Amino acid sequence: MAETEEEEEDAEAWLRLKPVEPLPSQCCGSGCSPCVFDLYYRDLERWETARARNDRSLLSGKQPPENQSCSAKLSPETFLAFHISTMEKVTKDTYLVRFTLPGNSRLGLRPGQHLILRGVVDGLEIQRAYTPISPVTAEGYFDVLIKYGELLMLAAGTGLAPMVPILQSITDNEDDETFVTLVGCFKTFEGIYLKTFFQEQARFWNVQTFFVLSQEVSPEQLPWSYRDKTHFGRLGQELVAELVACCRRKPFTLVCGSPAFNEDMARCLLSAGLTEDSYFLF
Repeated sequence: MAETEEEEEDAEAWLRLKPVEPLPSQCCGSGCSPCVFDLYYRDLERWETARARNDRSLLSGKQPPENQSCSAKLSPETFLAFHISTMEKVTKDTYLVRFTLPGNSRLGLRPGQHLILRGVVDGLEIQRAYTPISPVTAEGYFDVLIKYGELLMLAAGTGLAPMVPILQSITDNEDDETFVTLVGCFKTFEGIYLKTFFQEQARFWNVQTFFVLSQEVSPEQLPWSYRDKTHFGRLGQELVAELVACCRRKPFTLVCGSPAFNEDMARCLLSAGLTEDSYFLF
């Protein structure tokens, strides 16, 4: 029995390491070589080989370590590490980010070409295509204009329904870089509806989903994929403050539930430092 449980845990661990297939909206359609799908299939093949040999060290491939110098030219096969030298706020949701190149080197892209930037923010891996706005002759740096907003969704029970078209309108628009944190409150895990939809939405680089279960007490009863993003009890002041604090900037918040839920959330949001004009109650 113990051996079977150990095998199941090992299988779950390998599944968590399996590359996630990109969504169609993550492909810019510009004929990049490699495309995000090319990278996915390469990583998938590496994962399958590593699992067959039960050797996780094979997952690293030939990718350079994070602190490796960026002295090499851009390569379509690997990611290179760049340091951010400055970040200038241009508008309330737009930033001009300057990356440092080694020495007086140039980026080497032609006008109109883009590159894929990848990084980890608050544990979330983000990968997007950007066209540098710095001159092609710029030496020692390149600039990228990044626009994003922050949206926090707090919903209870059927109050999740109005959030669906709003969330989908964001993820359907490849130019919309709004970060979304969605929190659904239910009594039990079985009571969560549209599970498949929200799992698919959580695969987008800019979407996080969490659930709060008031009548569940143990993560052991939940599937592995839900354990890290599920809280137990009720959504209260402490958790709301934590959610607001984890946002990259002060979010605009949408709240939908019973009148009592909406009233509680409004009070919690005000206590967390938000103003009345930064949230909306359905």
